[in-house]
Amino acid sequence: MAYNLLKGKRGIIFGALNNQSIAWKVAERAVEEGAEIVLTNTAVACRMGTIDELAQKTGATVIPADATSVTDLENLFVEAQKVLGGQIDFVLHSCAMSVNMRKKRTYDDLDYGFLDKTLDISAISFHKMIQTAKKLDAIAENGSILALTYVASHRTFFGYNDMADAKALLESIARSFGYIYGREKGVRVNTISQSPTVTTAGSGIKGFDGMVDYSDRMSPLGNATADECADYCIVMFSDLTRKVTMQTLFHDGGFSNMGMSLRGMTQYNKSFIAENTDENGKIIYG
Repeated sequence: MAYNLLKGKRGIIFGALNNQSIAWKVAERAVEEGAEIVLTNTAVACRMGTIDELAQKTGATVIPADATSVTDLENLFVEAQKVLGGQIDFVLHSCAMSVNMRKKRTYDDLDYGFLDKTLDISAISFHKMIQTAKKLDAIAENGSILALTYVASHRTFFGYNDMADAKALLESIARSFGYIYGREKGVRVNTISQSPTVTTAGSGIKGFDGMVDYSDRMSPLGNATADECADYCIVMFSDLTRKVTMQTLFHDGGFSNMGMSLRGMTQYNKSFIAENTDENGKIIYG
């Protein structure tokens, strides 16, 4: 059901790749709620994914841009305002990637060149995006900027690797820019800490299926789906949340406040096994 929450608003959605992407779901819901949007991703992702299908469905324009390139971002915000006919009311940053994880490098054996790329793509691009938009005065007063994060920014999760560092930096950027942009233009900047969600990016995390099952058992409301995350993003883009800024907003069925659930304990009690060890009997900590 649509409520016209974004009627007359203009937005840019970063990161839609295919119909598994949270950004894809957000784009669909934004248009259902009355917004006009521009879709963006890297040129390679635009070719490899099915973003043109989403553009056709939503009536959106696709403007390829590398979120780590200030030049690309400048072009994006200038051209998006031309296409949409004015300043931008909302932006979603849904960009994340770890080369170390793809190369199966553990946290105590990181390649620092790969780490630089992880931080640039997954966090610093958020700073570049906001700084570029601010310098161009591309965001309308009382606009809303969102990025997607994960609770591993606060807690240690096996297998999440250097992405945890990137998410912590992402949230810090939201707080710092939230103060500056809020003070000067009433623009709010927040992050949504989503449940582990089955997407193309999420599936590359070691032990991801186990993370999904564990969080679902631990959360009193169960895991939040991509569609439910899209609903939450729409509320954050709308005028209903004009005084919410600089926040990490947990959208995880209550997982972030849980210690141990009955379902979690029941499963744990079923699976007592010896510690993971290598061929020499040494414990593997991961």
